[in-house]
Amino acid sequence: MSQKSITIPQDFILGAASSAWQTEGWSGKKEGQDSYMDIWYKNDRHVWHEGYGPAVATDLYNRYREEVALMKQAGLTHYRTSINWSRFFTDYEKGVVDEEYARYYDNFIDEMLAAGIEPMICLEHYELPAYLFENYGGWASKKVVELFALYAEKVFERYHHKVSRWFTFNEPIVVQTRVYLDALRWPYEQNTSTWMQWNHHKNLATAKVVKLFREKGYTGSVGAILNPEVTYPRSSAPHDVKAAEIYDLFYNRVFLDPMVHGRYPQALVALLEQHGVQWDYSADELALIRDNTVDELGINLYYPHRVKAPSRAWNPQTPFHPAYYYEPFELPGRRMNKSRGWEIYPRIIYDMAMRIKNDYRNIPWFIAESGMGIENEGQFRNAEGVIQDDYRIGFISEHLYQTLLAREAGANCQGYMLWAFTDNVSPMNAFKNRYGLIEIDLQNNRARRAKKSAGWYRALRETRTLTLNIDDDWK
Repeated sequence: MSQKSITIPQDFILGAASSAWQTEGWSGKKEGQDSYMDIWYKNDRHVWHEGYGPAVATDLYNRYREEVALMKQAGLTHYRTSINWSRFFTDYEKGVVDEEYARYYDNFIDEMLAAGIEPMICLEHYELPAYLFENYGGWASKKVVELFALYAEKVFERYHHKVSRWFTFNEPIVVQTRVYLDALRWPYEQNTSTWMQWNHHKNLATAKVVKLFREKGYTGSVGAILNPEVTYPRSSAPHDVKAAEIYDLFYNRVFLDPMVHGRYPQALVALLEQHGVQWDYSADELALIRDNTVDELGINLYYPHRVKAPSRAWNPQTPFHPAYYYEPFELPGRRMNKSRGWEIYPRIIYDMAMRIKNDYRNIPWFIAESGMGIENEGQFRNAEGVIQDDYRIGFISEHLYQTLLAREAGANCQGYMLWAFTDNVSPMNAFKNRYGLIEIDLQNNRARRAKKSAGWYRALRETRTLTLNIDDDWK
């Protein structure tokens, strides 16, 4: 065990993130402005922990000034959130802006800028309008791609002079994987072809928005927030290595390659064809993706993914799923966040950084989410009422250290953003596991209280030095 200190460069982002649907609540929301998350909650509330969902969330819509003051207190340089597509319009087909909601964002963004906090805005963080899901099948439809481009055009027109860093999607693979691949979320349909169609149309939509932004001559950049899983094979044996490579194809490279290199991996296209996965695409669409790659990436990383070659035959009655080629593997003796059921392995950040450096043209990127969710955090409250979340400080320290090491090794990494700024609602998990620098007290009108980690994060920005104790073997 030794103590290590590392300098945080002055231009390095120290921020935090959240989303519209997880914070705003439904205040001011009009009839017909439900998002996919809203209708899932309305149709399936019993699967959300203790019934909490997006209806109130953290009530940010009414409390954004208080929130920004806390951001400044915690020393954030940047804050990433989304604009809720389902609320930004009153007519999705014609692109009629809801002026009341748009003014809320005018004011929220202005408040951040006045506090010296740079806003980073995502256009879609699971907030696909329910109208488009119910009438067009969501991202299965090319019509929705066109309507998303219309939405982006209207958002850019309104906010381009205030916001310079834009992102098309947060974790674009998640919704269709949970709904159409694993059938774990409403409306529970296992359809691998629909899954791939959603993937393609989100890649296509990203390319269209990048093209639009550049043609308009706006200042700034357009990227995407991806959640690639750093995947390790159980062993160096060829069958385990192949399992990890195929997992990587389906869950990571399906977005990394087209967004950064402008093309799908040929091995992925061949496997989809081999297994009869049907998805509609054209040469013109592939050319658009080729010619309009993103400017930067946000990368969400929480835990490693470990796989091994499958040890059982695939049921011929079951539609094709990428799990045909792999099984999960649990590393004996692994460190765990037992509240979340996730392995803790900070090295994932360094390994992903080297992969982006070596395989993805060292594109500019940053850690867009990294954090630790803990259940029953009230047990760590001191006599003054402050949650002593040293476990969170330790988690951030180890992961930030790996980020800074990677930057020193030549990775084009621009910063580290914590998930999340405040405790907030997560899909199904609701408020069960808390992630924030700021506590949300559900028993006291969602009152905000800074945790110990908030003061520590502020000091990190002021000193620009990270110091921690680490195992020499762990580096």
